[in-house]
Formats: sequence, structure tokens, C-alpha cells
Amino acid sequence: MMFGNIYKNKRVLVTGHTGFKGSWLVLWLQMMGAKVTGISLPPETSPNHWSLLRLDVESCHLDIRDEVGLRKKIIEVDPEIVFHLAAQPLVRRSYRQPLETWATNVMGTANVLDACRQVKSLVAIVVVTTDKCYENKEWVWGYREIDPLGGHDPYSASKGGSELVAASYRSSFFNTPSSPLLATARAGNVIGGGDWSEDRLIPDLVRAVENNKSLEIRSPSATRPWQHVLECLSGYLILGQQLLQGNAAIAEAWNFGPDREGNRQVRQVLTELKNNWPNVDWNCSDVPQPHEAQLLHLDSGKAREKLSWHPVWTFDEGVAATAEWYRAWLDHKEVISIKQLNAYLKLAEERGLSWAGVSHR
Repeated sequence: MMFGNIYKNKRVLVTGHTGFKGSWLVLWLQMMGAKVTGISLPPETSPNHWSLLRLDVESCHLDIRDEVGLRKKIIEVDPEIVFHLAAQPLVRRSYRQPLETWATNVMGTANVLDACRQVKSLVAIVVVTTDKCYENKEWVWGYREIDPLGGHDPYSASKGGSELVAASYRSSFFNTPSSPLLATARAGNVIGGGDWSEDRLIPDLVRAVENNKSLEIRSPSATRPWQHVLECLSGYLILGQQLLQGNAAIAEAWNFGPDREGNRQVRQVLTELKNNWPNVDWNCSDVPQPHEAQLLHLDSGKAREKLSWHPVWTFDEGVAATAEWYRAWLDHKEVISIKQLNAYLKLAEERGLSWAGVSHR
């Protein structure tokens, strides 16, 4: 069974469940029989993946900056494992709203972890950050978990801050045999169906296609580690499994990025999308933009060696699945998330990945 069937009937709390990653994670957890509760702000866009899925789970609209309300709700839920995904996740918004970004990503994470100290049933915590938490030196090799944290923009720096908050709580409060085990997860640039966030490449492109326009691209040569959303989620779920099983050696930071062939320039992503979706069109902007790193790679060797984690889909397969999802929605208002998750699980099993077990069909 997937992940040793460990999530069946587990009380799982997901913060940020109405977001892009969070909604896919809740779908997967529910498929495995978990008892999921979500804490998040309401979805920001319409449409949004969470609302389209119509999942039957307890959904609480709560701001993680609300220390008192958050603590009360987390104690009430009494989770056995927490996946903390709630965040302000956008670089360009962080330039416009730096204080909100710092308050959400740093103090919000502290509020979640401090509330977790009051939950006696809690066994495991997975805090999700980002590949941008590293001090980016624009070098050609991948960043490893031991490399310095940092960040030029408020988003990246605040995510480095949330990593420090997690490390501090692990050392200061979750340091006894009876304490929950805490790990952090850093993933690359995530693509996939159901994302309508502002200032992200694929959602902006989908809006342009829907309006029969050409998308203006600001950094066509920027290189990122691109991966489908299900790839990083499989990593988060492996971490959760190991922590629930009491593997204290896993309670540290982990990268979950694509193979080297997934490190592509923005223009290469667009070209591959157009191969699957002829309506895609773009042009390059010459308007000055706020600083964003041009070169970013992740080294996920530790996860491959110690967790036996590997991507399932190639870069081309992940892009094709993304295009397929949006085309099904735009052309037929069909939500194919469950179909795509099942296809992903089937291929993971066929490719012999240890976590895959028996896929749901």
C-alpha cells in the first residue's frame, strides 16, 4: 500500500489546504483514507482548485497570524501529523507587501509550531518552505541542505526565516523522546493543473490563452528546477511516513527537486507547453522588473539516497499533464485531478518506487 498505508484513519492537519499544493495534498490524503482537517484563508481566486475538487473534509478559514484562534483550533483538531503549507508564496507580492510576507511566513510558522506544543497526540510535523530559502549565489550546481540560508527579496528571506524558526523549535522544544518529530521540505518551481495564482508563469499563461492574448514574459532566460506538484507532494508524504514511524534521523531539512533535466529556462518550459497546447503564445518584455534570481538548482541527492525518493514523471511528462489539465478545464469544464493522480500512482508502481505500493484505480 502507498506509504505503508500509514495515513489510513490518521488525523491529519493541513495548513494552506485551499492553496494549489495544499488542495492536491488533501486530495491524495483523502484517497488514502486520512481524516483531514484544513486551516487556511479562503481561496483567493475564482476558479480555484480547492473549490473545484469539492472534497468532503473539515475546512476552517483562519489566518495563521491569529495566534489565539490558531492555537484553539489546532488543540481542538488534535492531529497526529501536521503538514504546514500556509504561506505568502509570491515573490513579487512580497515586494508590495513585505510586512505581511514576514508576518505570515515567519510568525505564522512560529504560531503553528507553538500551538503544536500543546497537542499531546502529535507525532510528526512537516514544514514546507521553498528552494528559494537558500542564499542564492547564481552558481551552476545545486544547493544542498547544508548550504547557507538567505534571500534577496522579502519572500525568499522570510522562507529562510521560517526554516530557522523550525530548526529553533526542533532544538528547543521538540527535543525529547516523547516530542513530535519535525522536518522541513524544500521543493522547486511547481507546475500542474489548478493553479490560478497571480504572477506565476503557468497561471498567467492560462489566463492569456483564455483571453486569446499573448503572454508578456519578464525573464525568459531564468533557469529553475521545474517539477509537477505531485512530485514534491510524494516527498512530503514520504517524510510524514518516516516521522510517523518514529525515524528521528529524518527530522531535518530535505530538498525535493527534479532530475537535472528538469532544470530549464522559462522559454524552454513555454516551448514544451506549446508542443502540447498550440494556443499558447508569448512575447518578451523589456520593462525593468524587481530583482529575481536568474539561476537556481536543487541537489536532491540526500532524498534519493536516504528516502529512496525519485521523481515519477519526466519534465516533458509533467508539462504534458499540466497542459492536459488546463485544456480539459477550459474546453469542457472537466476537473481531471483524480484521473491524473491515479495515472501518476500507476506509473510510480510500474517504475518500482518503494512508496507507491498498490495504486487506487
